[in-house]
Amino acid sequence: MWKTIVRRMLIMIPQLLALSLVIFLIAQLMPGDALTGMMDPEFTGQDIEAMREALGLNRPWPVRYVEWIRGMLTGDFGRSYVFHRPVIDLIGERAPNTFRLALTTTVFFYLIGIPLGVIAGRYRDRWPDKVVVFYTFFAIAMPVIIFAILNLWIFAWRLGWFPMMGSVDARITVGTLQFHLSRLHHLILPALTGALLGTAGIINILRDRIVDTENADFITTARSKGVPKRVLYNRHVFKNSALPIVSGFGFALAGLLGGSVFIEQIFGFPGMGSLFVTSIVSRDFPTANALIMIYGVLLILGTLLSDIFMMMLDPRIRIK
Repeated sequence: MWKTIVRRMLIMIPQLLALSLVIFLIAQLMPGDALTGMMDPEFTGQDIEAMREALGLNRPWPVRYVEWIRGMLTGDFGRSYVFHRPVIDLIGERAPNTFRLALTTTVFFYLIGIPLGVIAGRYRDRWPDKVVVFYTFFAIAMPVIIFAILNLWIFAWRLGWFPMMGSVDARITVGTLQFHLSRLHHLILPALTGALLGTAGIINILRDRIVDTENADFITTARSKGVPKRVLYNRHVFKNSALPIVSGFGFALAGLLGGSVFIEQIFGFPGMGSLFVTSIVSRDFPTANALIMIYGVLLILGTLLSDIFMMMLDPRIRIK
């Protein structure tokens, strides 16, 4: 297994280089530059050229690409054109919020998806299965933006159960128990919103796996020997059906880290997703490029983590 892990980590090097090149070239091909939208009517052509020269925008793109890669390897992601601060500082302030939101969403994701998938598979074609299938259709069809706004209006505005926006109550002293409880309170509604719409896939996969496993020969043999139904499902059916669910944990977590843009924007949650939208709109390319690169690295690491889980659960699996 260790050889496979080392091999996959070595494969990551050309993958990351290719990803960085694509990200940088796409940024160069976008219309305008960092000065677009920041022009003052009183600026002359010489002023604009001087500003581009100061920002290094007049240098050839291969030179800037090499400098960007060299800077990232040393922890220097550049300086934000909009916030006038090092990009690493901006990301460092937002990253903990995004990680907390993604981790909480993942917990809700499995707490909701696994029980519903087991119920749908165990009671297939009966009313519990039909209720769960209706829920999955709703989750697939409902846009994230509409569902998030609806939850925000009902549970935050009308009922007042959750705060409207933010990640913590600024009036509470940092480090106290109330501070951490306030953070958790701000996390629940956006995390539940993302989890409720994201569980359709895990429910359908688990349901289909349970149905297929129930028809396997070893399950038929266990039934003929009088194995109790509860033991049959807990020790045999669910264990053999949960492989793709457990192995997808790393991939799901990485996907949530990069896919929380809409949730963070709607709930006013100060994470990397909202920072990414701001950087794209304002053409703050150092910040946008760094965030896309981080999302790509997390996705690759999440895939590697999923492969490791698969190898741990089933030693027969080896990644060629």
